[in-house]
Amino acid sequence: MPRPTTKHDLIQTGNETFNKLMDLLNSLPEDQVTTAFTFNTDKEKGAHWERDKNLRDVLVHLYEWHQLLIHWVNSNLAGEERPFLKEGYNWKNYAAMNVEFWENHQETSYEDAMALLKESHSVVIKLAEQLSNDELFSKGIFSWVGGSTLGSYFVSATSSHYEWALKKTRKFKKSLKF
Repeated sequence: MPRPTTKHDLIQTGNETFNKLMDLLNSLPEDQVTTAFTFNTDKEKGAHWERDKNLRDVLVHLYEWHQLLIHWVNSNLAGEERPFLKEGYNWKNYAAMNVEFWENHQETSYEDAMALLKESHSVVIKLAEQLSNDELFSKGIFSWVGGSTLGSYFVSATSSHYEWALKKTRKFKKSLKF
């Protein structure tokens, strides 16, 4: 599926990919959703293959990136200049921020992670709906976005991230014995 470049496609693809993820998660046996990952990650690239130990970790990762987007957009639209990443992090060291997210949610249940993710997805989509196509996909509309488009951040936090979660969840499902 091509990367969305319009508001309509952003919302549609975000919702469709989110629903695919929810359908896949709902297809798993209830007694397995909290099982630790045991699949082989030797051939996989990316620190997240070692960081995330179960589905809860994947869900809270998505939730936390939604929170980054929501707070960044809302703050800047309200005139409070704020960077996208948490204070102390940049695009060279954001892997450590992801570890911090992981650490912060080790006591979060799978059910709570699911509820947080569903709510944050809804908030992100509503936020996108409030913005115009130009605000989302024209460069230079908001100085705080830099050389990219605001929509590209939405795509990264929704459909692109959901595809990542789908890949990891499919690998987990394949590893289950049921």
